[in-house]
Amino acid sequence: MIPIRDHNPSERRPYVTLILIAINVGIFVWGYTALSSDMLMARFYFDYAMIPARLSQAENSVSLVTSIFLHGGIMHLAGNMLFLWIFGDNLEDKMGHIPFLLFYLICGVGANLAQFASEPDSIVPVIGASGAIAGVMGGYLLLFPKAKVDIFVFFIVFFRILPIPAWITLGVWFGMQLFNGVNVDTTAGGVAYWAHAGGFIIGLLATLPLWLKLGGVRFWKRTDGHPDHPDAQYGRSNIPIVRR
Repeated sequence: MIPIRDHNPSERRPYVTLILIAINVGIFVWGYTALSSDMLMARFYFDYAMIPARLSQAENSVSLVTSIFLHGGIMHLAGNMLFLWIFGDNLEDKMGHIPFLLFYLICGVGANLAQFASEPDSIVPVIGASGAIAGVMGGYLLLFPKAKVDIFVFFIVFFRILPIPAWITLGVWFGMQLFNGVNVDTTAGGVAYWAHAGGFIIGLLATLPLWLKLGGVRFWKRTDGHPDHPDAQYGRSNIPIVRR
């Protein structure tokens, strides 16, 4: 299941979200062209990726920030930027530009610390914006639990775009991170599930003051968990039905 868009239009231009996407893409393109050998790539990751074993030695704490702007491949980058674009503009809309930027960085650093706590002796570099974006998703869930998110579902020959409430989409995603964090060994490299789960929880908690300022439960009752402005309307999908 791949989220492709939500029905929650932002009411002002999300400059910070766009700038974050541009920075992530720019760094990836630069790395792809400038780091032309495995040795250069390894040195770059040693300096800027979050390596838990180095943090345990009180080394390279700046990597808690720098690592959230690095990506290991085009699909890693594309997936993260898609999620940031879908969910980030709405939080920026509610928080304001500078508070959203601080929120994003706090979630990213907190997610890295959660991953560090789970594997403090690991020498596997941790990179990617997904911990920070998980925080954005946690905040989105708190503010707009019933906002519609269009999910592209494919299973062998079955293709559909289905509008699903955010609490299902994001709740299932969060549950998967917890399940995999407990059951999957990431010490040999892979997905930083605890960074995802930790970032999600931090983002939800960090959004609590805004939610309370908006009215808390009264905000939910007033909007029925939906965005507090008209939903975006999309036409019928042109994805064809593929028959057996």
